[in-house]
Amino acid sequence: MVVSPRPQFVLASASKGRRALLVGAGIHPFVYPSNFDEDQVAVTAPSQYVTTLARCKAEVVAPQFTHALVLGCDSVMAFQGQIYGKPTDKEDALARWRMMRGQMGEIHTGHVLVAPGGQMLVRSAVTRVYFSDIDDATITAYVDTEEPLACAGAFSSDGKGALFIDKIEGCHSNVIGLSLPLLRVMLEELGYRVTEFW
Repeated sequence: MVVSPRPQFVLASASKGRRALLVGAGIHPFVYPSNFDEDQVAVTAPSQYVTTLARCKAEVVAPQFTHALVLGCDSVMAFQGQIYGKPTDKEDALARWRMMRGQMGEIHTGHVLVAPGGQMLVRSAVTRVYFSDIDDATITAYVDTEEPLACAGAFSSDGKGALFIDKIEGCHSNVIGLSLPLLRVMLEELGYRVTEFW
């Protein structure tokens, strides 16, 4: 019996958080950002929006890696009926934190996995995040670190921002930008075991 070698795993994202999650789980991806212009996609319902963006990113990269598994992802935070990506600047981050403190937001992440041969799986994950009711001085100090400027929702759950999260309901890694349990299931649907990539 001939066993095909496992395909290369390509991450179509420049996200350091996603790469770190994969490496921590034993998957060492080749990072190839799509550079897809997200402004081309109209904002819709959160899960539909992130899966569309993730699909577009994967579709840009997959033709260049036809014998690889290509993962595209995108995340946003849904809060009080609005969708938020990364803040545009410090003032935007400050305004968001003043709204979010003491409240709950939902992180939606779209996951698109393209297999060698072109088969594509599209999934999304949602995680609820409950924020601490912090004062203005703490918000300002946090935003001054510039950590929130690089994150959907203006916070990082694996950095200083973790100090200001009271509770997470759902997949913790999804808050960082990639649901590892969902990725395992998607790999299994395509006929791979996650342990093949260790």
